[in-house]
Amino acid sequence: MIGPAKNSVPATNPTKKLLLSPDSIINLDHGDPTMFEPYWRKLGEKCTVEISGSDLMSYCSDIGNICWFLEPQLSDAIKRLHRTVGNAVSEDRYVVVGTGSTQLYQAALFALTSPGRAEADPISVVCAAPYYSSYQEETDFLRSGLYKWAGDAYSFDKDGPYIEIVTSPNNPDGAILEAVVNRKEGKLIHDLAYYWPQYTPITHPADYDIMLFTFSKSTGHAGSRIGWALVNDKVVARKMTKFIEVSSTGVSKESQLRAAKILGVAIEGCQHSDSENFFKYGQCLMAERWEKLRDVVKNSQIFSLPKYPQEWCNFISKYSESHPAFAWLKCKEDTNCESLLRAHKILTRGGERFGVGQEYARISLLSRERDFNQFLERLSGIKTAGQGIRTT
Repeated sequence: MIGPAKNSVPATNPTKKLLLSPDSIINLDHGDPTMFEPYWRKLGEKCTVEISGSDLMSYCSDIGNICWFLEPQLSDAIKRLHRTVGNAVSEDRYVVVGTGSTQLYQAALFALTSPGRAEADPISVVCAAPYYSSYQEETDFLRSGLYKWAGDAYSFDKDGPYIEIVTSPNNPDGAILEAVVNRKEGKLIHDLAYYWPQYTPITHPADYDIMLFTFSKSTGHAGSRIGWALVNDKVVARKMTKFIEVSSTGVSKESQLRAAKILGVAIEGCQHSDSENFFKYGQCLMAERWEKLRDVVKNSQIFSLPKYPQEWCNFISKYSESHPAFAWLKCKEDTNCESLLRAHKILTRGGERFGVGQEYARISLLSRERDFNQFLERLSGIKTAGQGIRTT
């Protein structure tokens, strides 16, 4: 059984912990989606998966499939989920499962650049700024001779082949983006980790050659380390599978079966009331948090937030605006926003990590309610740009 053994000590319920002390540090640097714990906790054993000692012992799941380590139950659940939510075309697509979307991103880079051209420079990888802060590190980490990070797509002017990452909704600022460079030599990777109803209106089913999704942002189950790609081209899907085969010999079957079970429960919930529908639940929760945050920022003299247009959401059949997983906070005065917040024991990620200026900071809104409320309280207490920052 996945979960605590019957005789184990029960895990501490995070919602029952004491409130944070004024001296405690609030870590809002990472997008750890713990805010969704209460929803899944109320379902009790409905998402439980039992696995015996003799189950899942083989490396192989479906030897006739290109992605031979993909559990059929997960493939089916992924396609049904996208049909239910309406956020991506999944029929007639190859599904490639990975250990989170991070591994799939590197697999996609490998697939789009191999085999390399003899005596050719590595292919440039670009993304429109502000771009996800980990793209540069993930691109250059393996020091591949096939590809290299080339920075902001808006300033890219090198001739020849390139790969552009299109992140939509964008991390960090929640904007809906399209490709920027738009040259025939280019290839695209669409990172759609946040294209779910709790974060943004679902205006159409995404239909691109390579689309990356992740279990962590769709339902909040980051610890299972499951991501998937919907791939249009058979050769690309085969190369992505080969990358994962060489780097990790597949993906945990236990995690895949847990993901399949939970996605199935989420699909079933979409047929019931709003309180049972995970995505409507998440949408209401995110909308509530953004309303509270905007009230605090509205009364501030130094902070501002992006504004998002009302768009028709096919999933809920009404107009809605985006409620991104991150707040892209800007200081109105010339100051280091990350340092200002750190002085008040709020850990965030500064704008320079995203290819823009230090006046920006990305703040996760996916934390537990206790941390979020404490964050609002501290933010409302910051009256000047220099408050709390020591100078020498």
